[in-house]
Amino acid sequence: MYDDYDDDGPDLELVELLRQSLGLGAPNSKAPPPPETRVLDGARYVFDNSIDVALDPKGTKRAAKTIWKMMQEKRYSTETWSEHELHPKAKDESTVDFIFTMDLLNFSFWSDELDASKRFAIEYRGKRWTGYWSLIAALQRAIDEEIPITSSDFWQDENECTEDVLRHVFRSATNEEIPLLQERIACLREAGTVLYKKYQCSFTQCIAEANGSAAALVNLLAQNFPCFRDETEFCGKQVRFYKRAQILVADLWACFQGESYGEFHDIDKITMFADYRIPQMLNQLGCLLYSPPLESIIRMRKPIPSGHPREVELRGTSIWCVELIRREIETLQQQANGNRIEEGAKPIQVNAILIDFLLYDTAKDMEKEGKEAIPHHRTRSIWY
Repeated sequence: MYDDYDDDGPDLELVELLRQSLGLGAPNSKAPPPPETRVLDGARYVFDNSIDVALDPKGTKRAAKTIWKMMQEKRYSTETWSEHELHPKAKDESTVDFIFTMDLLNFSFWSDELDASKRFAIEYRGKRWTGYWSLIAALQRAIDEEIPITSSDFWQDENECTEDVLRHVFRSATNEEIPLLQERIACLREAGTVLYKKYQCSFTQCIAEANGSAAALVNLLAQNFPCFRDETEFCGKQVRFYKRAQILVADLWACFQGESYGEFHDIDKITMFADYRIPQMLNQLGCLLYSPPLESIIRMRKPIPSGHPREVELRGTSIWCVELIRREIETLQQQANGNRIEEGAKPIQVNAILIDFLLYDTAKDMEKEGKEAIPHHRTRSIWY
């Protein structure tokens, strides 16, 4: 009997359970590395190899001081997100569905129409909304009209969610239609299918799979939803921007103020969202510099194809610029805390997300006031 027992050897599964119960972990095992989006790495590579876009170090430091001052004056924080009248106020799963829908469709609102009154716009609550806010207004209007526009089940039902219904959802107050309507419809159909097959028709399941990691959620979006896979090749290297995937995570974090569906332990891994408004603002602040040929193209409002080296340089260098601004603000904060300038005052959180939000809001205000020093670049794509 003893010989038989010895031949069988120890129960390895039981030994492993005992080791885990004692907190010893697996023998010779290493914890898996934390998730990384590698967006910042790609941005640095683009900056290092850029020809038509450069940074002014002194201008970047000046911009950091200006931005930090603005953030302090406005007490800019995650609360600012929910203060806008169009953003959802509920803190539940319906708001998660709304945010997923809006960032699924959050791309390409610019118009070649020089007359602002003729550009695509949404009439809602007695106001005319353009740009990003036209999308939010269209979704809110659809919900008011009892169209389940934030339901993935609805997107998949081509008998109910027809092209005519979606044209009605995005109907314009002008003769100009929403750009890339067919691409938006394709994004809805694709996302509905992925949610059905992998996440029980609920994006909250995808959030749960990320296990509290912002970087993991960005990667899940890019891996599972092709319309979030914002990647391109530059100088022989594959680089990632993941603008809409990152802004989706950022919107969840801001809306839920870092709690519930917006709780992420690594939120500072999210970079600036590479679009066309932030480069415009960074150039106006004197930190992002264009070569004469590129500046001429931008001023003449000539289109730059998606994936063109100049477009990649604009996006990548902007991300790296905001990272340098963030680091400079962090230094300024440490100096202020060391001098105890505002003893007892609650410190202002600063990361790439909040810097991006502030710059975007400022760019839209300057557009409204006619104070733009240079137009934004023109690239028509689903990536931003």
